[in-house]
This record gives sequence, structure tokens and C-alpha cells, in this order.
Amino acid sequence: MCEFDSIPEARTPGTALITGASRGLGLALARHYASAGWRVIACIRADTLPPDENGLEWRRLDVASPASITELAASLTGIPLDLVINNAAIRGDIGGLATLDPHDFLEVMRINALAPLLVARALLPHLRAGGGRIIANISSRAGSIAEGMIGDDDGDYAYRCSKAALNMATAKLALDLAADGIIVLALHPGWVRTDMGGAQAEIPVSDSAAALQGQIGRATMVDSGSFHAFDGRSIAW
Repeated sequence: MCEFDSIPEARTPGTALITGASRGLGLALARHYASAGWRVIACIRADTLPPDENGLEWRRLDVASPASITELAASLTGIPLDLVINNAAIRGDIGGLATLDPHDFLEVMRINALAPLLVARALLPHLRAGGGRIIANISSRAGSIAEGMIGDDDGDYAYRCSKAALNMATAKLALDLAADGIIVLALHPGWVRTDMGGAQAEIPVSDSAAALQGQIGRATMVDSGSFHAFDGRSIAW
């Protein structure tokens, strides 16, 4: 058992919506929340949805499509949301400046930075109707100007820029939504053992999900607009 598994969650179970829930961290988060008694709306891009499981309801969402985001929000009419986790992301090219491709770069920015803003806007009425009122953006230390290249010289220009943009989006949303009592967080999940993180990654995906759940569960308005790692460490912008 990871040391974070036993961290209690202060928040009462409600309804959570998670993007990018087909595998990896998104799926682990969905199952962690469902097992804790939450109603989880797990969003995936696949046309054919798997059968619902205990506490977990599948919905189709292609975050690269503004129309798909609008359709998802319309399908949730009358459903209050306590938590939205913007997890869906892609890494894109990692070859550095020499292989930087405009189409690839813009696609990564569209999915990793723009889509969370569109999701937040589309689901804002549902969050206002909820009791928990949290938007958690899964960011990355790779998007930190101060810390992003410490011990990490991968050539993923698009991914780094997209996560830096997501961090600014988090800070801006936190400012704009404070009057609604909505907490907005940027969270670094660590180097997680997923398809994106690779087999050499340090942290099992279930451990990261459990720790993130604990961080989100204890968040208050004082934390809104902050950037923290899964273990609670504050990350410099």
C-alpha cells in the first residue's frame, strides 16, 4: 500500500466528472472516486461505451471538439457537479526543435490547454448547482518555468508549453470563479507509470490517483489558483 492511500478525504462524496478516463490516471481516478462512494461521470473518446460499473457512468467526449463538449454539457442537464477533473491530455512530439511540427504543436495546445477552459465554461452551470465546486486541472511540473527542466531535458516543446498555458488558465479561472465559490487547482501527478509516463516511471498510477484524491478532498478556497504536486508539495510557477 502506498503511504498516500490512507490519507482521509475531507469532502463528502458527490458527483465527479473526469475527462480522459479510458485508461491510465483518468481511469484510476474514476475508480478511486467510485469506490469512495462518489457518482462518477467518466468521459472517454470511444464511440462504443463500456457498460457502467458501480458508481461509474461512461459518457462520450472528444475534448478536441468544441461541439462534443457542448453536447456533453447538454446531456447533463439537471445534474449538479461537485468536481470536474480535466485529465485528458496528449504529449505530442518529443524530438525537440528540429522536429517541431506546427500541426502537432497546435493539436497539443488545443487538447491540453484550450479544452479544459471550454469544459469549465460548458459545465459552469452544473458546478454552480453543486455543493463541492472544484475544478482540478491535471497539469505537470514540466509546465513550470522555474522547475520544469530540473533533471528533465526531454524535447517535448508542445507538451511543456501546453501545461504552462494550463497553469495560467488555472490561475485565471481561480480569479474569475472566486465569486461563485469555485476552487480551481493545478495538480502535478508525479512521474506516473502510464502509457505517457512509460514503464520506467517512479509512481504506480493507483498511488498517484489516491494521493490526488486526498489533495482535492482537502482543498479550500485558500488553495484556489495554486499549483501543487500529488504529495502536497507546492510547485513554483
